[in-house]
Amino acid sequence: MTDSRGLVLIVEDERHIADVQRLYLAREGFGVHVEADGTAGLAAAERMRPVAIVLDIGLPGLDGIAFCRALRDAGDWTPVLLVTARGEEADRILGLELGADDYLTKPFSPRELVARVKTVLRRAAGPPGGAPETVGRLSLDPVSRTVRRDGAPVELTTTEFNLLAHLVRHMGQVFTREQLLAQVWGYAGYRDTRMVDVFVSQLRAKLGDASPIRTVRGVGYSATAPRT
Repeated sequence: MTDSRGLVLIVEDERHIADVQRLYLAREGFGVHVEADGTAGLAAAERMRPVAIVLDIGLPGLDGIAFCRALRDAGDWTPVLLVTARGEEADRILGLELGADDYLTKPFSPRELVARVKTVLRRAAGPPGGAPETVGRLSLDPVSRTVRRDGAPVELTTTEFNLLAHLVRHMGQVFTREQLLAQVWGYAGYRDTRMVDVFVSQLRAKLGDASPIRTVRGVGYSATAPRT
């Protein structure tokens, strides 16, 4: 049924959309399982442990926002790609804040969906491991993909870890939002730069005053070693 790409869980209540998503993902070698409501989808995620979840926000039973919250509260950090309607910007941002890794806005090309799933999975795999790094009160281990603050673990999503690691790896270098989207997300020419701001905000909230991320007004972001 599947090859080495693994299983993708689609949670989508519009059958014709789910059928197209299934077809295109299957053509790329993914196994695909579809659920039509959020409650059944969450149970399937717990039971099947997919490599990625394509999650519609407007679901019966348990909507996509509640689904994402429940998934992350349970300590499940499976990459999640949100699917939203054009007018659901507030829900989209909330979904990212709750731990979704990316989103697509309807209508979208099924080829774009496949490309986004592949990109999310590449980000989840991360770059080749390197030596652990310490920045002030933070320690980052690229091999185990863990972050500790004052020795205590900090739970980060795949994208949050990749963004933090990228900035720390290039300590002091200033990146524009467009550069970060290209180098961390893999989206060259992507226009919605607000997504970067959302993830930076989430990192700062989780890391507190140990965060090394600095805003460079009018340009973007950088990581700066704390003063001793």
